[in-house]
Amino acid sequence: MQSKATTVEAYLASLPEDRSAAIQAVRQVIIANLDKDYEEGMHYGMIGYFVPHRVYPPGYHCDPTQPLPFAGLGSQKNHLAIYLMCIYGSPAEEMWFRAAWAKSGKKLDLGKSCIRFKRIEDLPLEVIGETIRRVPAAKFIADYESARTAGAAKRKPAASKPAAKQAGRNAAVKGARKTAKKPVKKKR
Repeated sequence: MQSKATTVEAYLASLPEDRSAAIQAVRQVIIANLDKDYEEGMHYGMIGYFVPHRVYPPGYHCDPTQPLPFAGLGSQKNHLAIYLMCIYGSPAEEMWFRAAWAKSGKKLDLGKSCIRFKRIEDLPLEVIGETIRRVPAAKFIADYESARTAGAAKRKPAASKPAAKQAGRNAAVKGARKTAKKPVKKKR
């Protein structure tokens, strides 16, 4: 659920006491391990940690007016969530993260970057802290740009103009054949 709160303090105050306490505990772990080039603020309706434009001027490719998102912390309808973009964009970091979490003995409920939890006891906070600490802003930017470049290379190039024109002609011919009038049979 996206909040309309404009400050972290207002966001925390808007949560039920048990959710606020859990979010604040995770927040303290994140802040204690966060590189100096990240900033905290409200981002996408939750507490966000991001690379500001002063550090990475291009911003987020989906919306360059937004800073590059690194992590998020929010209260959703049926769970609490930590969003770790650093494990989503880096296979090596994800592999490390999964192994470290498995060693904790706690159950991992992970989407692409979203770790869902109900209670603070569900989280190995030391793994969350180490995940944040392992990825300073400079490394995150390098991983982000590398993933973007690799993704662009995988996409197929657009059809050449002559091929596109021929495909258009073929479609026009097929369409003309379908709509051509059939001879009308005369009634006897």
